[in-house]
Amino acid sequence: MLPELIDLKTFRKALCQAPGPDASALKGAADRNGQLTKPPGALGRLEDLAIWYAGWRADARPQISRPQVIVFAGNHGVTAQGVSAFPPEVTTQMVMNFEHGGAAINQLAMAAGARMDVHALDLDQPTADFTKEPALSEDGLLKALRAGWNAVDPSADLLVVGEMGIGNTTPAAAIACALFGGDAADWTGRGTGVDNVGLANKTRVVAEGVALYADAKDGLEILRCLGGREIAAMAGAIAAARILRIPVILDGFICSAAAACLADVAEGALDHAIAGHQSAEGAHGTLLQKLGKKPLLDLGLRLGEGSGGALAINILKSAVACHSGMTTFAEAGVSDA
Repeated sequence: MLPELIDLKTFRKALCQAPGPDASALKGAADRNGQLTKPPGALGRLEDLAIWYAGWRADARPQISRPQVIVFAGNHGVTAQGVSAFPPEVTTQMVMNFEHGGAAINQLAMAAGARMDVHALDLDQPTADFTKEPALSEDGLLKALRAGWNAVDPSADLLVVGEMGIGNTTPAAAIACALFGGDAADWTGRGTGVDNVGLANKTRVVAEGVALYADAKDGLEILRCLGGREIAAMAGAIAAARILRIPVILDGFICSAAAACLADVAEGALDHAIAGHQSAEGAHGTLLQKLGKKPLLDLGLRLGEGSGGALAINILKSAVACHSGMTTFAEAGVSDA
């Protein structure tokens, strides 16, 4: 069960003490995989995915029947710096589109047989402009983490989290730069499609923010100073899933930045997560390398919303279906020698 998220200390403690995968299920799944009616390794990475999933679900022959997709939405004060090609009101308009079933993520979640939930987080109150003050107060960060923490359905057997927030590739780039170093330009991309002048301005904003909070002590403090409500909510949901042993498929650059904050707080915090895809946002590949995550897909997506993660659900479902549904050599009466 999830503990009540009383304060940030509780969050850190719960993440650091989260359980790992079930050793017995891992062994049972590996043994079963070695007996299935196929040459060893013939299903490639699908075999590893199925065994990984089995360990987290504590079931050597698991199924995926209750995937959940959650989209969090938030607005950012840093958009006042002109970092996005779209105005902040688009966030609210897109939330309505999600709720009416008209967005890409609605179709992808439906195609994957996933429940989809949408959480709009104080859209009428953008975070602070992080070039002037921290994006969130400690209470604001806790509230956003709690929104994600409590949004996870404990009965779900797979989780994808996505986001909607005009301007949010800017805080994501700042978070990645603060966590992993390098120049702001290494982490800053075109997001919704800013031109060269806009990119230079966006890079300046990222550099100013990272310099302002250079003394932030860990990933949670970096998230508070440079992030946003929807980014923090994704981190809260990913952490809750870790404690509940619900495997997670990470989405794109912004989701990966949220996850990276957790990895900075606790070793192994992302062991229950795989990367659904590598997006077209330039620094996403580098960020995935830093996290040690190899993407399942690379289709040039740059939409956000959880779209790449949702698209990857059916890959994981297929891996688990083969693992659990195939017969063994003994069952099929086929010689394995």
